[in-house]
Amino acid sequence: MVAIWKLIYKLNVEYLEIWKVYSFPSPTDVTKTLLNLIGDNTLGIAILASLKIVIIGYIIFIVIGLILGIIIVKFRYIDENLTSLILGLQILPSICWLPFAILWYGLNESSIIFIIVIGSVFSIAISVESSIKNINPIYIKAAKTLGAKGRRIYIDVILPASMPGFVAGMKQGWLFAWRALMAGEMLSATTGLGQILIMGRDLSDISQVIVIMLFIIVLGLIVENLILGKIEKNIKNRWE
Repeated sequence: MVAIWKLIYKLNVEYLEIWKVYSFPSPTDVTKTLLNLIGDNTLGIAILASLKIVIIGYIIFIVIGLILGIIIVKFRYIDENLTSLILGLQILPSICWLPFAILWYGLNESSIIFIIVIGSVFSIAISVESSIKNINPIYIKAAKTLGAKGRRIYIDVILPASMPGFVAGMKQGWLFAWRALMAGEMLSATTGLGQILIMGRDLSDISQVIVIMLFIIVLGLIVENLILGKIEKNIKNRWE
């Protein structure tokens, strides 16, 4: 892929001169920018700042989404009247909430956390609601036959059986969280990856933009493969 990238750069920038140097960087330029960002610790500080915000927001919307999903399933009136609204709010891009975040919290980390939570919580609620409704009825019947009732059915049967779908929702929520994080950081006064990305745009430093994009991909894949992916695999193996 790097060789193809280099070939495209040589052909379109140096030989045919279709693109300008500042509009399409070479792998060498991106590597130099990466080393500079690592050398002055700019990248390290930005990664830690972004991870702190996204993890806080992630934990908050997981808890709220889990509770909201259970409430929707538990109360039929809420299910019939709020499910469509929640689906509509999930379709709404998280960037649409930015004006509210700025008015309520200002240009700081709290506003970004709000955008992450509001942009992702509904996907978790929908996943929980769908997972619980799709549980094999024989599990619940067997639990009732053995004497379980009330909250014990939820704690011992329904919630564990809905975990595969819930973890899938967690993975989707992680993606939504990163998108919301970038949208918030690019418009707020923070030291995260989004701010470095927007600085690269303002300075016409396309190499810096590419570096941040690559690191966002890498961080997302690390969490997906090393944490969420393993959790999902273990849960599926347990329930299959």
